[in-house]
Amino acid sequence: MKEVVVIGAGVIGLCSAYYAAQRGFRVTVIDRSSDAHEGCSYGNAGMIVPSHFVPLAAPGAVMLGLKWMRNPESPFWIKPRLDWELVDWGMKFWRASNAEHVKRAAPVLRDLHFASRECFEELAAGCGNEFGLVRRGLLALCKTEHALEEEGRAAEEARKLGVPAEVLNARDLAKLDPGAKMDAVGAIYFPKDCHLTPGRFMARMKRLVADAGVKIFWETEVTRVRKEGKRIRAAVTSKGEIAGDEFILCGGSWSTVIGCEMGLKLPMQAGKGYSLTLENPPALPTICSILAEARVAVTPMGNTVRVGGTMEMAGLNEDINPARVAGIVKAMSRYYPEFEGKYFEGVKPWRGLRPVSPDGLPYLGRAGGYENLVVATGHAMMGLSLGPITGKLVGEILAKQKPSVDLQLLNPDRYA
Repeated sequence: MKEVVVIGAGVIGLCSAYYAAQRGFRVTVIDRSSDAHEGCSYGNAGMIVPSHFVPLAAPGAVMLGLKWMRNPESPFWIKPRLDWELVDWGMKFWRASNAEHVKRAAPVLRDLHFASRECFEELAAGCGNEFGLVRRGLLALCKTEHALEEEGRAAEEARKLGVPAEVLNARDLAKLDPGAKMDAVGAIYFPKDCHLTPGRFMARMKRLVADAGVKIFWETEVTRVRKEGKRIRAAVTSKGEIAGDEFILCGGSWSTVIGCEMGLKLPMQAGKGYSLTLENPPALPTICSILAEARVAVTPMGNTVRVGGTMEMAGLNEDINPARVAGIVKAMSRYYPEFEGKYFEGVKPWRGLRPVSPDGLPYLGRAGGYENLVVATGHAMMGLSLGPITGKLVGEILAKQKPSVDLQLLNPDRYA
């Protein structure tokens, strides 16, 4: 029986471990954090989003980002610093931000999200839906007619790709979700999107991998690997060597550092996001939403509401920037007037570093010319949504099967 070593115990790592174990591999997972860590896999918006088929690198993204840079509370901000890797990433992002890239990438992202949605359905059915999968769709709320027109054009593209989308006016919104008052001229409704509670999903995945005999070593940092020709023989960690026959790199924003030791070039920037979870919200929406102009996500999770957003690029820095948090709170009250700022007082902000590739696509597949290395990282804000399908594809790769989704655009060596 082959030994598989998974580097990273976030949603991608645990899903990869689960599907590998399902195929009969003996699996060990290594993670630099503790069992109680609350990285990106825990504090995110919990959305499963077939609607998100446009990669971050798209026409107009660079100019919009430059505009937002002037406002410290805006959806996007880069901490000014002399950093060649950041400059290199920015140039690659600029080159990828074109219509042709979107045209090629959109069908792949669509297929990945829909396939992952099916995996979530199967996982929910197997546990009595203990992680709270809600199949009520997603609203892209618009404050202005201009935004509604822009989102309406995106809805047309969605329908061309087979992603259902409906344009709603303010009256339609009130009928669809009367649980919370919304101040918006309208919205695009994506009925195939879903949401869940991330912490409960991760708890379920931990139990599943434990039941499958997967070993997890927490607080174990990979410092380098021991190689022999075109094979990796062992991960050298802070607690000794861990040998294996196959290695899966799922280290999130730290994958670039680990990959460099393996001779890989995986350009990424850590995109810091923030969220706040209201335990006693003034109202309870039943449908998750994206506040279109503000780029803020709103998700009901049981009797709580989570509000999150921003893309702050400040390196592998987990400090909390109060201005970014303030921007999220202000945006929420503009779209949901009942959620006044006072309800967020004393709420501890969560933050996490999301691994962002220059072209907005994950890295997934065999890499570096190694016979026994698979890379699965770079999912940015789509890590939770694409977690199960990524794990399933990793399992297919390990079993030497043809992947069920075309992975050509996701080649981890595309920047080598």
